Parts: sequence; C-alpha cells; structure tokens
Amino acid sequence: MTATLADQIGIGHHELVAIVGAGGKTTLLHTLGNELASDGYRVILTTTTRMAADQVTEPICWTTNPDDVAASHAPRIPLFVMSRLNPDKAVGPDPVSVDRLFERSAADHVIVEADGARTMSIKAPGDHEPMIPSRSTVVIVVVGADALGQPLLEVAHRPERIVHLTGADGDSIVTPYLAAAALLHPEGGLKNIPQDARIVMAITKVSSDADEATEELASMLALHPRVDRVVTLPHRDL
Repeated sequence: MTATLADQIGIGHHELVAIVGAGGKTTLLHTLGNELASDGYRVILTTTTRMAADQVTEPICWTTNPDDVAASHAPRIPLFVMSRLNPDKAVGPDPVSVDRLFERSAADHVIVEADGARTMSIKAPGDHEPMIPSRSTVVIVVVGADALGQPLLEVAHRPERIVHLTGADGDSIVTPYLAAAALLHPEGGLKNIPQDARIVMAITKVSSDADEATEELASMLALHPRVDRVVTLPHRDL
C-alpha cells in the first residue's frame, strides 16, 4: 500500500508545519491539509505572506482568536485562518501570531506557507524571507524536479541569490549539485529554520520513473546532517 503524504513526511499528532522553497508549496499545503482533515484531525491552513485569493478555500476565519477559530472549524475540512483580503491576494497572519495559534487553539495541526516563489521551481530566499514561525516542528523545503537540466534563469525565483550563494553564473544549467548547493546553504534552503525543527526535503513534480538527476539530488540532500528525510513526490501524489 502506498504511504500517505503525512507518513512520508513523518507527521505526528500535533505539528506546526512550515513549507518553504519552490515547486508546489500551495499544492502541498492543500494536499497535506485535506489528507489530515479527512483522517479526523483539526487542521488550520495559513500563510505568513500572501496567497492568491482563489487559493484560499472555505471555510475561512479572518482572525487568530482561538474562540473564533474553534467556532469556524467544520468536521473533516481544513480551516483557513487569514488576516485580510486585498483585491487579489489574501494576507496571512505574522509568524508570532501563527505560533500563538499553534499553542492556544484546539487545532491538531497548523500548516503554513512561509514564503513565495511566483510559480518557479527552485529559489533562494530574499533578505526578508522565509517567514517561518519559531515554534515550527517540521519545515518542508520544496524543490521541483522539473528545474533539473533547465537554464537557471528560466526556472528560478531570485536566481541572482542562487548565483551569489553557490558561485554559479546566470547562464548555468540547474544540475543536482547546483540545486543541492542552494537548498543546503544556511542562507538558502536552510535559512531561518528553527534549531529544533525537523527538516524534510521534498522533491516535487517527479516523473513516474525518477530519472538519474532526481535520484542524485535526493542522495545529496539526504547526506546533510540537518536533513531528517527526503521525499520524492510524483505529479499524481500532489
């Protein structure tokens, strides 16, 4: 039997999960949230940045007040908790508010998208990113397998940051080595991760038969002492 996404990531009974990186964070947030909620867990979905308004689904609570959150929860459906709605973007609470939500609400799990990537498949964070809540118990660092073998400038968000961190140049092709260097850099994929959080590297958009480059990247990521596990997620799993 295929392991659930929660099992692959190693989700326990009470987790604050932050999702960073590029290559399908919002899809991962929805998939994991729906899976956990369907299993009977009370799940909150949110972001510490902004999301497209059409990515925020009902039910929604527009405050982090624990009583309002509890009243808004529906059985076996994730609850979005957001702060306000701009014309085309929904703005989430700040990291401190998400920490309080995790500590004081009755939710079993809080899952938060903690940075943006503008639909690209690999990224390095800017100066203000990522906005990871300090109480996060699991941080999922996402990268899309479809970036491998492609020109850096065509598939990366903030490619100049990747160039700065890795010593690559703007004309580089994204190799497993380049991707691993960006993802494992303390100012790259590992930036701002709380010391006690478990780190899961998630390679998304993997073809049905993972190619050599994807397997090479997974092996490199798994060797790092801060990485607890590496998961490869085919299109059909997200």
